[in-house]
Amino acid sequence: MRSREAELTGWGRTAPSVARLVDATDTELDAATLEELAQPRGIIARGLGRAYGDPAQNGGGSVVQLRPGQIVLDTAKGEAAVGAGVGFDELLRYLVPRGWFVPVTPGTRFITVGGAIASDIHGKNHHVDGSFGAHVRSMSLLTADGERRTITEASDPSLWWATIAGMGLTGIIVDATFRVLPIETSRCLVDTERLPNLDALLERMESGDHRYRYSVAWVDLVAGGASLGRSVLTRGDHATIGDLDDADARFDDPLAFSPPALASVPRGVPNLLNRLSVSAFNELWYRKAPRAHQGLESITGFFHPLDMVGSWNRLYGSAGFLQYQFVVPFDAVDTLRTIVQEVSASGQASFLAVLKRLGDANDGMLSFPTPGWTLTMDLPAGVAGLGALLARLDELVLGAGGRHYLAKDATASPSMMRAEYPRLDDWLDVRRSVDPRGVWMSDQARRLDLY
Repeated sequence: MRSREAELTGWGRTAPSVARLVDATDTELDAATLEELAQPRGIIARGLGRAYGDPAQNGGGSVVQLRPGQIVLDTAKGEAAVGAGVGFDELLRYLVPRGWFVPVTPGTRFITVGGAIASDIHGKNHHVDGSFGAHVRSMSLLTADGERRTITEASDPSLWWATIAGMGLTGIIVDATFRVLPIETSRCLVDTERLPNLDALLERMESGDHRYRYSVAWVDLVAGGASLGRSVLTRGDHATIGDLDDADARFDDPLAFSPPALASVPRGVPNLLNRLSVSAFNELWYRKAPRAHQGLESITGFFHPLDMVGSWNRLYGSAGFLQYQFVVPFDAVDTLRTIVQEVSASGQASFLAVLKRLGDANDGMLSFPTPGWTLTMDLPAGVAGLGALLARLDELVLGAGGRHYLAKDATASPSMMRAEYPRLDDWLDVRRSVDPRGVWMSDQARRLDLY
């Protein structure tokens, strides 16, 4: 076990705090070690640092990073048993050439299995397949007393659904077994459409998303007027061998998978994503998109395009950025439209804005996805008027019965948390029952009174 003092932030690079950063295996974290690490301000687990806000920070306390464990694939069951410290990058490099894919992936493969469960990640396929937690079959959990518990939904449903989306506050996830998806190729067959405004996009997604496993829309949040919410909609599924035969006879190895890294943003760059540059980028991105096209894309190109640019978060300069994600019910489409109008009129520059449809919720007490529209946007920090805009958006989301995603959150309040998550008290009861002394703690937990 190695440790050092480190200044940590989320991927948004805001609100740094200094903690004792510990690199360890799960076998090194016995009861005595946990007791020592918990002094004076508790412990939180950290994966690859891709949560945007502060859930994997613990100022003045300890932050534990588990070393990657094993990957064991059971092809007969269609399941993988994986150490919680294993990243999706390593996992996909193992699974894809063998003809398997993760059941759910977010927009980056640089997350860990433990982080995927603790955040209950969702992707482009939530309307079909749900969130990651729906596919987990069992997990090992290191609790505050130093005990390593193997739990399932059947064996301990309360602890199970408090841990899935529990932001690491019920214990350290050590490993997990989950379903994997069989695939024939490492390509995706993708339909791309350019839509002139938000209303056209919503109609298209409402009428056709059910025909696709994956669906996501890039939305221009700078454009206004008749072009408000103009979009590029991409929907598809994993390509079959037949799709390759028809579309790309030169593709020799149907399961070849070697994600490219095209560039890396150096340290110390100024904020390059201002209103002018984002407006120009959005215009180019929209105009180059086809009006309607079907074609093959790589897994990286379809699911993880930003991963091709290393440290892309540095594009926002030293002030960093906020990623703001919310969901509102389907019948609150007017609220969604108002939010898009407010952001467009605000003068803020959102480089990345994506819209998806979420399906049925699971039983996770703090799981984010509920049926509705979810919009995610990046907003540069430290820009005049940002605070007022966020306050207005919070008001709109709360008024519509929506909620914010804890893995993206950096600004929510305890009152917002209580209003948005009606099972919070149930979750707190479970947390306190397995961790009565508050061993598991984070900056986010303190900020939102999650203890």
